[in-house]
Amino acid sequence: MDELIRINFDSDYPTVSGRELHAALEVGTKYADWFKRMCDYGFEERMDYQTCFSNLGSEMHGGQNKMDHQLTIDMAKQFCMIQRTDIGRQFRQYFIKVEESWNSPEAVMARALQFANQQLELVKHKNMELVCTIAVQNQQITEMKPKASYYDVVLNCKDLVAISVIAKDYGWSANRMNRYLSENGVQYKQGKIWLLYQKYAEKGYTSTKTFSTPGSDGDLHNHVHTYWTQAGRLFIYGMLKAEGIVPLMEQEV
Repeated sequence: MDELIRINFDSDYPTVSGRELHAALEVGTKYADWFKRMCDYGFEERMDYQTCFSNLGSEMHGGQNKMDHQLTIDMAKQFCMIQRTDIGRQFRQYFIKVEESWNSPEAVMARALQFANQQLELVKHKNMELVCTIAVQNQQITEMKPKASYYDVVLNCKDLVAISVIAKDYGWSANRMNRYLSENGVQYKQGKIWLLYQKYAEKGYTSTKTFSTPGSDGDLHNHVHTYWTQAGRLFIYGMLKAEGIVPLMEQEV
């Protein structure tokens, strides 16, 4: 089917620009006056059309944004019928074919499949967030097991340090230290958070803290960070020293 006018498929149903249809039908009346007269036939906004703004180019409109309307195909079809011109009848037949194509079993099935794929991706994303949350909660539960009565003390203890502080002792970056611990089977990354493997998580080497910060949407968003205890700091020290890597303060000048 040859395209007589551009059809928009950005919404749940096909639409056409009122200004583009006005130009294609070669209507002599100004667009604003013509559209107002057409709406007197009983068309309603949000049901038959949506108001928008379009830049139709400098050649016809000086490059300025003009008020436009996205018309349903049924509304556009009736506009064409009202014109009672040969070109109006030609465009009406074209819109009938557009409707037939849109409502064909193949097109309906394709849209249903696209929607199903979108929903599947949404479920996958939410599932990944859930997996990350569960992993964090599991580590927090594991951290509590050795000394559950000291839980609050551990979370608020002043000797908890970020991995960047430990890395600085060796002249490393936090990324390098995290990568070293990962490559040596101490921790793994779940989402944006580094978590210890089970055999290390039970030793009290880390403690996770949850912070709430206001987002741009006005809601509070939780962020989880992993901090290292002094025991964990000594554990890293022992690992590195076994490989001949010592803190800067122990290195010979």
